[in-house]
Amino acid sequence: MPIGVTINALSVLFGGIFGALGGKHMSKSFKDGLNMVFGACSMTMGIFSIAPMKNMSAVIFSVIIGTGIGLAFHLGDKINRAAKWMQNLIVKLFPRLNSSNSEMSAADFDATLVTVIVLFCASGTGIYGALSEGMSGDTSILISKSILDFFTAAIFAANLGYVVSLISVPQFVIFGLLFMFAGLIFPLTTPTMILDFKAVGGVLMLATGFRMVKLLMFPTADMIPAMIVALPLSWVWINWIGPLL
Repeated sequence: MPIGVTINALSVLFGGIFGALGGKHMSKSFKDGLNMVFGACSMTMGIFSIAPMKNMSAVIFSVIIGTGIGLAFHLGDKINRAAKWMQNLIVKLFPRLNSSNSEMSAADFDATLVTVIVLFCASGTGIYGALSEGMSGDTSILISKSILDFFTAAIFAANLGYVVSLISVPQFVIFGLLFMFAGLIFPLTTPTMILDFKAVGGVLMLATGFRMVKLLMFPTADMIPAMIVALPLSWVWINWIGPLL
């Protein structure tokens, strides 16, 4: 059972409701301050995941090659277009929930909601957490992310309204599918490969943290393929390259 995936989706659901109800009581400085802390927490989770890695060279190659693939195929742009389609569907199905507590223009509302959909449904941390739980049963990443997502959803819902809560549905579907896929490939892995995979996910969490504090805008969506190539590259390093060194 995808415990971490379920908890993460529920955190977005209830965080969105909480923010929509109490958003008018949150000042801008309060929201900005929490976002800075969220970024630091994401970096902490990334460092924690990177520390146990076994093959640094394989991890670095995975990040570089995976990001290159993402940039070559404009993965970030494709994810943004998919989020825009999802946003239109949500607003069309639930027009009464398309209300906010701020004076945002329609263009700002749409752009912000697309950003939130990408953040919750296609973040490197979430994808890595779902795959990690599916492969090893480790729910720590998704549970830690759930704490951040609850307050992040609340802050965004303070401006966007209850529609933020509905993002929990596609998030649960996407992460649930990743969880099941990971269960199929886990028997083909080794403990060392898993540690290298987690290290690659940690790099993405670090990059996400830098984006959240608006220090460096890493192309985190384009970096997602790094997690796909991490396992095969780690296997190649262990079995072919490592013995030659």
